[in-house]
Amino acid sequence: KLKKTKIIFVGSRFSGLLNGWALAGGPGSGKGTQCEKIVQKYGYTHLSTGDLLRAEVSSGSARGKMLSEIMEKGQLVPLETVLDMLRDAMVAKVDTSKGFLIDGYPREVQQGEEFERRIAQPTLLLYVDAGPETMTKRLLKRGETSGRVDDNEETIKKRLETYYKATEPVNAEGSVDSVFSQVRTRTH
Repeated sequence: KLKKTKIIFVGSRFSGLLNGWALAGGPGSGKGTQCEKIVQKYGYTHLSTGDLLRAEVSSGSARGKMLSEIMEKGQLVPLETVLDMLRDAMVAKVDTSKGFLIDGYPREVQQGEEFERRIAQPTLLLYVDAGPETMTKRLLKRGETSGRVDDNEETIKKRLETYYKATEPVNAEGSVDSVFSQVRTRTH
């Protein structure tokens, strides 16, 4: 059933494509705000990988403790863990949902490829762009009231560094060969 369900990714600059939409951008770029608007307009089920991970941390489980350590360091949670949690949440609601809005996934190319291979393929990518200063400012403001362990200056800096390392754009304005040269340097 998931193969026929509309899915929107809200994550990094990369998203593989599934019968649905993809909304991408860095941490603090406004993806969550746009998710709220999309849910209101289209009635999709919003699944935030961050919310799923924080719920696991709050559960006090062994996996939750391991996730807490990773998140406090601003590192990416292992692919398998996030994919398993997403699939479980989607399967639980596939019969009653008009589609899925997935916030915070994929964060890198490999995650998108694994999602496509194991679950389904999206059909549209929207990229919400904001500079590092704007994203930092928004995350610090959110941190004043969110209570999230990752909404502090040190962790935000690490999150942005991780984001930029995992999501390198390719300038496609040049010749075919110059664009391919950039692709090669980013993939090897």
